[in-house]
Formats: sequence, structure tokens, C-alpha cells
Amino acid sequence: MPSESILIVEDEAEIADLIRLHVERDGRAAAVVASGRMALDVIARRRPDLVVLDLMLPDLDGLEVCRRLRWGTETRDLPILIVSAKGEESDIVTGLELGADDYVTKPFSPRVLTARIRNLLRRQREKAPTLEARRLAPADGMLTIDLDRHRVEVRGEDVDLTPTEFGILHCLATRPGFVRTRDQIIAAVHGDTTVLSTRAVDVHITALRRKLGVAGALIETVRGIGYRLRETRGG
Repeated sequence: MPSESILIVEDEAEIADLIRLHVERDGRAAAVVASGRMALDVIARRRPDLVVLDLMLPDLDGLEVCRRLRWGTETRDLPILIVSAKGEESDIVTGLELGADDYVTKPFSPRVLTARIRNLLRRQREKAPTLEARRLAPADGMLTIDLDRHRVEVRGEDVDLTPTEFGILHCLATRPGFVRTRDQIIAAVHGDTTVLSTRAVDVHITALRRKLGVAGALIETVRGIGYRLRETRGG
């Protein structure tokens, strides 16, 4: 079986070499590029299995790289792990809102970083076989969630969601009417190893409601606990 490939997008040579060393020690192939434009060019020619992405790059910043990858049909589901010195909650929330799957702040533990990479790759491998339902239509069909195509529709109209927003909606829609705590939502979307403020969930929910338009009211806040998706439009 071929080794999984990791693309490291990092302009600081020492950090890039450190990440590559530990990725290769963990049994995976690694390549390094030092700019955002180079990363997009390499990914377009040969899609890696995962991208480790710095934010502060010399030409095209990491957030823009993340945004463009999520726009692309071929790269929409490509796992992205941001590794950045920008560690404020607002920075982390922005990265996740744009579609990053995980976020590690510098300085970081190489062992933690490789564990996060393993976790993302495992989730990617297991994603398809573990989905019990391929199409969800809660709220009397007003809302449709197509898991195979990673598509959401409200009354037949496509809604453009980030992977994190899609994951939150999927988490709520799997059991309409049941309350999910913020910690449960974080674990369902980003895994148990992700350290993320529960405030970030509120930010994502606000954005999700806005994008869903008339269906946004289906996401109910349960004060002091978390969120749930209403079972029916009238319920």
C-alpha cells in the first residue's frame, strides 16, 4: 500500500524541516513548499492526502489558500491542518470557519502534531463506510443534507457551507429533537483531541443560521446546554 502523502506549506525552513522529519518518521511521505501559490500549483498537479498549512506566507496567505481549496471541486474534502503562531481564539475560529479541519498553534509538540495528522487521515479513510445514512431530510424535508455530495439544500436551493458548518449541521440532523452540548458538537466535528473553545461553536452556529435563511430557525438554542435541530417546521 502506498504511503500517504503530506504537503507542508511553511516558509520557515527550520519549522518545515521539523514537521517533515516527524511526518516521515511516522511512516508518511512529505513534501515542502514555501508559498501559498506554490502550494496551489502542487496540489493542482498531484493532490496530497493532507495539507499542513501555515498562515503567514510570503505571497498568498494561508487563509486564502484554505478558502480556494474549499472552493475547488477536487479539493473540497482535502484535510487541512493549520499550524500557526496566531493563537488567539478569533484566529482559530476564522481558520475553522474557512474550512480547516484542525488548528495547532506554534510552538507545538511534534508528537501532538503527528497525532493530529493521524487522526485526520483516519477520519478521512473511515468517513464513507461509517456513514449510516447517505441523505438526511429533517424538518419535513424543508432541509436536505446529501452526505455523498457534501451538499445542503433549503427548499431545493443549494446552500454553500464550510466543512465545519456542514459537520455541525450533520451532527444536529442525525438526531432531530435531541440536544447536543457544545463539547459533543466539537467532538463530532473535529475529534476528541481538538482543544477548542465552546465559544467557537456559537460563532459557527450564528453563521450557519444566517446561511440557511428561512431554515436557520430550525436550529434552536437550549439555554445553558447547547443546540438541537427542531424535528418539524411546526414543532
